[in-house]
Amino acid sequence: MRNNPISATIDFDKEGIQHGFLRLPYSSDESAWGAIMIPITQFKNGDGPTALMTGGNHGDEYEGPVALFNFAGRPQIDDIQGRVIIIPAMNYPAFQQARRVSPIDRLNLNRIFPGRPDGSTTEVIADYFSRYLVPMSDYVLDIHSGGKTLDFVPFSASHILDDKHQQKLCEEAAKAFGAPYRVQMLEIDASGLYDTQVEESGKVFVTTELGGAGTTSPESVGIARRGVDNFLIHAGILKGELHLPETETVSLDMPDFRSYLFSEHNGLVEPCVSLGDSVREGQVMARIHNIERTAVPTCEYRAPRDGMVIARHVPSLAKIGDCLYVIGEVL
Repeated sequence: MRNNPISATIDFDKEGIQHGFLRLPYSSDESAWGAIMIPITQFKNGDGPTALMTGGNHGDEYEGPVALFNFAGRPQIDDIQGRVIIIPAMNYPAFQQARRVSPIDRLNLNRIFPGRPDGSTTEVIADYFSRYLVPMSDYVLDIHSGGKTLDFVPFSASHILDDKHQQKLCEEAAKAFGAPYRVQMLEIDASGLYDTQVEESGKVFVTTELGGAGTTSPESVGIARRGVDNFLIHAGILKGELHLPETETVSLDMPDFRSYLFSEHNGLVEPCVSLGDSVREGQVMARIHNIERTAVPTCEYRAPRDGMVIARHVPSLAKIGDCLYVIGEVL
């Protein structure tokens, strides 16, 4: 297989703190012999596990980048045993322009794994993670939020896996992250996800959804920053005690696709429930108004199951096919 064109300006085997880049050659109108320079930091102190921590898989999600740029700036390494690789913005071109997908090739990084070394920019980034960074890691944390179009209650998540021992390890790591909610997550389509690539590589993997609406809050950033520390403490890499929420984490399940409520109309959304609300099957969750003329009956959207509202569509104008709500069952 062809070598990946990305080169790291740091030495992954070197002890100490290193700040550098993943350098991806990219010739453009602005720079004939230019490169995309993806920031990376590594802390390495003796023998121990390796943790790979990422944000910006989607470029309009910010809790991960804020938490990881903060962690990357720490000056001390004595409380670390092992190796921590930090990439605050995986899809750096998308992150620079506050877009979910890359402005270069219009690809969604979290839908094209394992990637290709001879593909477009986003495919090359995915291939580098798949063939170089993930294999050298034992624990992987990928911090997400809802971006510009979704908003979530803050949760860490793991998935149902064929390997039940690995699943248990992922569940324990997700719980240790310390978000107010923990979800056994059912993906709409798991093919091409970074999550799937990492889990199929046998790693302990945790993902999150920590808010959204294209912004952050002191609360969501605080959860992310504490979660980064907790994840590393749980992995045995960072010394310290877990900082868990004052109230017990609420565990939620998404047992089947009735957890999702999709729009079948274009129009103006009138929300009838809020994030965190409990709903009963058949309860009206939203109404969609026809915006092309007045006095047209609204279309009601009802809860497909009992549970708690864990995600909502943010823009007030919805398109057919948009995810309006996600419902989790409280365990």
